[in-house]
Amino acid sequence: MRCFTVLGPSSAGKTTLVEALASLDSKPVRSDLAEFFGVCEFSYLGEPWAAFDIAGGAEYLGYAGEALAASDAAILCVPPEPEAAVLCAPYLRLIEESGTPCILFINRMDTTDNRVRDIVAGLQAYANHTIILRQIPIREGEEVVGTVDLISERAWEFQPGKPSNLIEIPEAAMEREQEARAELLEHLSDFDDHLLEELIEDKAPPRDEVYEVATGVLRDNDDIPAFLGSASGRNGITRLMKSLRHEAPGVEKTIERLATDAVAAGIFATHRKHMGKAVILRAMGGSVSAGSTLGGANIGNLSGIDAKTPVESLEPGAIGVAVKSDHLNAGYYYTADDKESMADWSRGHPPSFTALLTPEHEKDDARLSTALARVAEIDPGMSVEQDEASGHAMVRSQGPMHLRRIQSLLEDDFGIATATEEVAARYRESISKKVEHQHRHRKQSGGAGQFADVVMTVGPQATRGDGFTFDEVVKGGAVPRNYIPSVEAGSKDAMTQGPLGFPVIDVSVTLLDGKAHSVDSSDFAFRTAGKACVKEALNDASPVLLQPIDRVDIHVPSVFSGAIVTLVSSLKGQVLGFDPNPDAKGWDIFHALLPDSSLTELARALGGAAQGTAWYEAEFDHYQEVHGKEATRISQEAKEAANA
Repeated sequence: MRCFTVLGPSSAGKTTLVEALASLDSKPVRSDLAEFFGVCEFSYLGEPWAAFDIAGGAEYLGYAGEALAASDAAILCVPPEPEAAVLCAPYLRLIEESGTPCILFINRMDTTDNRVRDIVAGLQAYANHTIILRQIPIREGEEVVGTVDLISERAWEFQPGKPSNLIEIPEAAMEREQEARAELLEHLSDFDDHLLEELIEDKAPPRDEVYEVATGVLRDNDDIPAFLGSASGRNGITRLMKSLRHEAPGVEKTIERLATDAVAAGIFATHRKHMGKAVILRAMGGSVSAGSTLGGANIGNLSGIDAKTPVESLEPGAIGVAVKSDHLNAGYYYTADDKESMADWSRGHPPSFTALLTPEHEKDDARLSTALARVAEIDPGMSVEQDEASGHAMVRSQGPMHLRRIQSLLEDDFGIATATEEVAARYRESISKKVEHQHRHRKQSGGAGQFADVVMTVGPQATRGDGFTFDEVVKGGAVPRNYIPSVEAGSKDAMTQGPLGFPVIDVSVTLLDGKAHSVDSSDFAFRTAGKACVKEALNDASPVLLQPIDRVDIHVPSVFSGAIVTLVSSLKGQVLGFDPNPDAKGWDIFHALLPDSSLTELARALGGAAQGTAWYEAEFDHYQEVHGKEATRISQEAKEAANA
């Protein structure tokens, strides 16, 4: 069995294309284990095939990557408009990163008057591989009514809902056909010396030879051939399927490309309410049997892609569903005793949209963490961690729509309704002047009392980021040395919350003097005195509010870089510049400094600014002072939240 992945932007016609290919020669078996991932098995001219149908959208790139990491070939289904090329850019980038042999299919050619050259030129702006036309359109006026195959030099007339009809090449298309065929042969000759010699000697190469060279070029992933047609009209579908049949590599070549000795690959995982976790496996370098050992544990049941029909074993290249095998996950290659993660490119974009998730009913609090861990196992585009400030689950996703899908899955499959909250920005505070302060702690309540007296200086560090430091210059044993560590511990305790309501950073504390009592002094008393002295001193040391500033790298198609400048400025950020991405043609890496509190809005706004193609990575850079009304507002909101 050979497997291919069909991917492309939303509304490109991917599912219709899969259905058209699968129904050419047999009755297909399709399984939609999730609304965004479909698997279709079919037969063509006696050979078994499987197609992975991935929904369009940035949140599904992780699923597309895992499918590519177990596929022999890819079909990039694209709309017939030049301006839609940028929407295809993330998929072209993923395909090229994966090294998967790819065929380009320009869909809905019967509904457009756009020039194919313009469509290909738009796509070529984002492809490191050369996109080479294998067909040209036949037009009547502005309408595309058929295609000419540039290798066989045969013409086909579209017939809506029926296979295309073989016709003579129209006279009006002859000149363009000769020109395009010459370009194709010239390109293919770069990969075959004999073909190059024939062209130099002005000999017409045999068609079989040209097909053979084209097959080698695709299998070695040396270019991207482009075909034309209409999936809904069933036109150009046979030619596309024949190209797959003759030119797409098999599982042996795929194993070599992926440099793995895996027995099987976990392609996709899902969780169903009454079935539990199910994992789609593809047998790679050996057969996989029900009850056999895979990844260090026994497989449960194996079934066909319908998750119902029992299957005893999967031969190399075949796919099936493993149920009751909780140790298996998508995104991994498995040997009998071990597993290895698929390459980083298969994971999609790093999740950057962050939100706190809380159960609507307290009784679900304990269940939520378990359910989120289960969802994270099957969703490569999300991650879960615990928010230090609130203790709630912090979910990182691809965006608001992705987060809503996670919530829907939690409710439908686990019965847990959830609410979301924004993650509070990591505000801090410090001080701007040095003060000296004394505090005496005295308490008498019968029996042994408590006594500690300390004199301390509290001041700002010379450099932001130096953290907390403690020193002592006590003379004459005014504070016994065994109590000094307690004073330091109390000083650190005072750093947990300052006068503005936030943790305090970059403060230097020095113990100058003090007094002790032979009976009533203790470690506890001096720790209490140290904490109170520092807290009182912080109030007098001109506290300042600090907001975290993150360094943000935005990955964006170059055509949208100008819009990102405006977006960053509107979010009170600082533009640092941008560089062309050396590994992705047509992409920039845009560098900026942004307040941490602006990242949620950045995630929302990027979708509109770059039509859903851009994403960002952020890491903490430094703290910056906030003054005036904004500082007062933030501090007041923090105090109100603490008292709520």
